[in-house]
Amino acid sequence: MFKQFSILLFAFLPVLAFAQPDRWQQRVKYKMDVDMDVSTNRFTGKQQLEYWNNSPDTLYKLFYHLYFNAFQPGSMMDVRSRRQGTITSGRGADWDMRVRDRIANLKPDEIGYQKVRTLKLNGRPQAIKELETILEVVLDKPILPRTKVKLDMEFEGQVPLQIRRSGRDNPTSKVRYSMSQWYPKLCEYDYEGWHPTPYVGREFYGVWGDFEVNISIDKNYILGGTGYLQNPLEIGYGYEPEGAVVKRPATPKLTWKFKAPNVHDFMWAADPEYTHKKRKVNDSVTLHLLYKVSNTPAAQWEKVLDDAARVFPLIEKTFGVYPYKQYSFIHGGDGGMEYPMATLLVGPGAWLHEWMHNWYHGLLATNESLYAWMDEGFTSYAEDRMSAFLEGNTGFAYDGTYRGYFSLVKSGREEPLTTHADHFNTNSAHTAAAYTKGAVFLEQLGYIMGAGPRDQLLHDYYNKWRFKHPNAADFVRLAEKRSGLKLDWYKEYWVNSTKTIDYAIDSLYEVDGKTQIRLRRVGLMPMPIDLQISFADSTEEIHYIPLDLMYGVKPMENPTQRVVHDRWNWTHEVYTLECNRKLADIRLIEIDPSQRMADINRSNNKLSLSW
Repeated sequence: MFKQFSILLFAFLPVLAFAQPDRWQQRVKYKMDVDMDVSTNRFTGKQQLEYWNNSPDTLYKLFYHLYFNAFQPGSMMDVRSRRQGTITSGRGADWDMRVRDRIANLKPDEIGYQKVRTLKLNGRPQAIKELETILEVVLDKPILPRTKVKLDMEFEGQVPLQIRRSGRDNPTSKVRYSMSQWYPKLCEYDYEGWHPTPYVGREFYGVWGDFEVNISIDKNYILGGTGYLQNPLEIGYGYEPEGAVVKRPATPKLTWKFKAPNVHDFMWAADPEYTHKKRKVNDSVTLHLLYKVSNTPAAQWEKVLDDAARVFPLIEKTFGVYPYKQYSFIHGGDGGMEYPMATLLVGPGAWLHEWMHNWYHGLLATNESLYAWMDEGFTSYAEDRMSAFLEGNTGFAYDGTYRGYFSLVKSGREEPLTTHADHFNTNSAHTAAAYTKGAVFLEQLGYIMGAGPRDQLLHDYYNKWRFKHPNAADFVRLAEKRSGLKLDWYKEYWVNSTKTIDYAIDSLYEVDGKTQIRLRRVGLMPMPIDLQISFADSTEEIHYIPLDLMYGVKPMENPTQRVVHDRWNWTHEVYTLECNRKLADIRLIEIDPSQRMADINRSNNKLSLSW
């Protein structure tokens, strides 16, 4: 009996191991053939999709995104946008200025749509239901755990007049086609279940996989986007190797054949007047730039390649090695928007921010609807840091980011970072939270755990969680392992609440020749404290008070003498520390001279003494 049981257990070990709570990932392989009619702005497509259900769950439904359906009068995006226009924020009406009420005014030949004509699962037709920007598929047979299925689809679409990210004939950039969110895209299924998020305004979440996309379009159009062009000698337009002979087919259209490995989306753009430049930045990575001269001179566009080549080694050193062979900066879209291996830019100003997204959106790819601050905020932090390098700024690089957070607090509109990206009451609150409070999270974490360990953590995070859709708990747990500190309290206060930090120097007095310094916690969020004391003899001391919830201390960060005190319990509003020098010796006392702690009232952080 024991021998039989042992054999059975051994036989099931692979299944048991697969079912352990380590993060599993669904997998896709798309093959799409698309034909674009530039006279009608419509396209037809065939999609073959292999789908691996690597989850332990049986799937009875599938869901697809139909993003272009948002660009129709009366859509959820339209209604939500017009509602925001009735709300007053600090900048006036709370419009998304790119959308406003424009969707409501679209004519039939200006709207966007995606229509799935047929869908088969392993050759069997399936029942489909279009729910505006979501397609629901009730399966005739469920998809079992750890099995693969094949889905065959015929679809068509109309490219909307440029409204938001996607579209045609952008009035600013003059680019003909910005083709993002353009195909029926399978929704993500993860450890939290399905994510059939309607397209109301933001953000995106996709399944990792391989894409093979063939696009037929008039032969005078030049394309750029996600993936590697497979037939450069038939296409040309700067994609061919130097000195190679291009032999285009004698047909009215060219078929551009792209492959993109291990990405979660596929974007492309097209215009007959693109200028295409490229720059090899190391032995394995080439940068592409596609732009047209409209309101921005060519020199400003081409400076993007110069700056990108200069900063690229530091990006890889700081945030991780870029795993693909190319990246493309493409004129189009509305402002800037990131996609795997490429970005759309209405102008060159936002190139660095959108490029840094390729690490946090393209490669780590948290669920942006739930963790927008981990995408936008971490990207903004990276942008600030790399901008400082390009500008030769050796000072504090995050002044503007901190000011943005302080403005959010003062506005009274702040909502927790846990708020779903589409469910913020105001666009302004979402922007400030995701971009600025998210960025402050990382720089302030360096204050808590030490800048050196925080920088090591950025590599830990990238190496462990790229291609795996991490969440906030995953990041904080890595920070704990790197620092040896407990940091769940930081996530609880900074991410899950809107409590703020405010510490003050309360009073000073002398006892037996030693100075007593009483500090007060005014705000509701507790923090460890760096207190710098400057003396009349030009010497300085750092007095460090760890927070009780940390269960440890951060490493010493600078050569200034540091005195470590007993922990400050989070329940206590006041704390008194002792300095071995007389009160008359002191000239200046300052809480957090690095200003990395996001104290909302710094006027009570500093005390100068004149004797």
